[in-house]
Formats: sequence, structure tokens, C-alpha cells
Amino acid sequence: MAAKKEEKTNPKAKLEGLGKEQLKEISLGRSPKFTTLTRTKSNIMYDQKEGYLRLGRNEEERTFLNISQSKRFMQTIAVAAKCHKFVKENLHTTIRGLFYQLKFNLGEDIDENVFDEQAESNPIIEDLEVALNLKREDFNLNANRKGVLAGQLKVLDTFGNEKVEIDCSKMGRSGWQIPSDVDNDIEFVDVKAKYVLVVEKDAMWQRLNEDNFWKKENAIVLTPQGQASRGTRRIIRKFADMGIPVYVFTDSDAWGWYIYWTIKTGSINLAYIGDSVATPEAKFIGVTMSDLDRYDFLNKMTINATEVDLKRASEMMGYEWIKRHKEWVEELTRMLKSKKKLEQDALQGPRLTFVGDYIREKIKKKEFLP
Repeated sequence: MAAKKEEKTNPKAKLEGLGKEQLKEISLGRSPKFTTLTRTKSNIMYDQKEGYLRLGRNEEERTFLNISQSKRFMQTIAVAAKCHKFVKENLHTTIRGLFYQLKFNLGEDIDENVFDEQAESNPIIEDLEVALNLKREDFNLNANRKGVLAGQLKVLDTFGNEKVEIDCSKMGRSGWQIPSDVDNDIEFVDVKAKYVLVVEKDAMWQRLNEDNFWKKENAIVLTPQGQASRGTRRIIRKFADMGIPVYVFTDSDAWGWYIYWTIKTGSINLAYIGDSVATPEAKFIGVTMSDLDRYDFLNKMTINATEVDLKRASEMMGYEWIKRHKEWVEELTRMLKSKKKLEQDALQGPRLTFVGDYIREKIKKKEFLP
């Protein structure tokens, strides 16, 4: 039983299991095959009960002895073999690095490369994630770091066979930069926070950090620096799993709202790991169009929405997971009618420290959007 349990969680064992399946098919005189869930829009659905986007059950299969599928099958096995090598050697690279590891010719008599473009290798990594129920970080594949936080927590980071304790309350003006992999060889300890505040823009995070907002409020203040990366979405999910409330603070426009919904319900592109990167418990603090009724000075701070803004807002009105909330329908409708938008930076109009007062009031009065 122990061996089976290890295989469920061990990427090396899972990759070796995939190889053994191929060898077994060959030994039985059958064409080896690879099966994974289809990652097309038609196979993505909103799970209303769980509150996030996930894959359906439709599968696709590729076999070696099918001319139309043989190259893709070969590429899949090549990527799996390289990932197994990375895990076995405990070495890390990026998805770009993986591409270059496999950018070579098949042989003197075959004028064909394993991969010509990274656009070919990226989807295969995702196929393996789905088929083996793992994340690419489990294959020792990292992405660019994006996101910063500060707060009352410590991180135990095992890297290069050395365990380092990082105190995120003592990172000064820079904060702790969130790695792309927050699951493997990393542990969050001594977490003392009443809530997590996700701030869309790095500049606004710096404003709050300078004011020691996280210390005064006993909070974790985090910025994804725009659209949240996988690592940032994972760490938000992990904080929520600890029972810490998550509040999101973005611009009042279609792009800021989309950042929120990506954190809350996941995204179409990452629906295959929706349960790992979505935080349905998250609440939206603002900025909202309804803030124009609460704070008179904001009526002088609006900006004209562009046609692209309006088109994006109109599209969001059609999303099942958004239109089921009347509060969000009202927000989007108000923007579309007024053709105006608000940036979170506008809250610095009265005084720079007003931003902190705004956030405190919203949390105290529980003036959230679902």
C-alpha cells in the first residue's frame, strides 16, 4: 500500500509508470498510446457547487502507429523523458529551457526536428499535467517569478540542500518575491494574519507597505503585479486553506475585475488545475462603480472607458459565473451606461493615506462584492 500511495504523489514514480505502460503495450504487440483529458473550450465548465472552472470528462488519445498522431505521441514521450531526467537529477529549468533541451534533429537520415517552436512543446507539458494529475512545477519546470508580499509569516525554503527561514515581516521596501513553485520544498509557518489583501498594482502595494498597513492591520498584503501568475494564485489558495479570509482590491474596470475573477474562479486556460489555483471564498473590496455614491470626490476622478474596455465588460456580462450575481450585473451595467471607469490610484486624491482608511472601512462594514 505504501508504494501505491507514493506513486500517487511522486512525480518520478508517475513518469516511470507512464513509461512502463508504453513498454507493456509494446510487449503485447500493441501500439503504445497516451490518453489525456481534452483541454478545449467545449470541455470546460463552471462547477457551480465548487465555485470554479474545471475540465469535463472528454478524452483524447494519441497512438504511435497512427500517422496523424505519431509525431505528437513521440513529442509527448520526449517531454516526459526530459521531465523525468530533471526530477531524477533534482535540477530545475523553465518551459523555455525544456524547449531548447529538445530542439534537435531526429537523425542524419530524418530531416525533422523534435520541436521547431515552443508553441509545440508548451501544450504537451499541459497534457502531461492533466494525464498524471500533477503540476508542471512537480516536473521541476519553473516560470518567471511574479508577485510580492509582506506580512506576519515565515517561509521555510529548502533550496540547494539548504533550508533557509525567511521572515516576511522584515523584507523592507522590497517585500518577499513569490516564486513560481510554492508547493515543493517550501513551507509556510508562523502565519499570523487576520486576512490576506490582494492588491492589483505594485505601485499601490508600495504605498500600503510604506504605511506599514500590513503591520497595523495584522494582514498579509500581496500584489500579483497585474494578472496573477500560477504561483501567486497557488499561494492565495494555500492561505485560504489555512482559513484566512481573502480580499481583492483592483481597479474598477473590466481588466481589474477580470483579475479578481481569475483569482476567484480560475481561468479557462488553467481549468485543468482549477481546484489548485481558484479561491471561490475570495471577496471583492473595490474599487467599485458604486463607490461614486459613497465618496463624492471620486466623481471627479473617473476616466473615460475605451471601446476595448466596454467590449470586455460586455463579454463578462455573459459569463455564467458572473451574471448569477446581481451585484456584479449592476456594476458592469453602470460602467457600460456611463462609459466611465475608476482606478484604485484615485483613492489617493484626498491624501496618500486615504487608501488604508478605505480598505479598513470596507472590511469593517463588510462592503464586499461576491
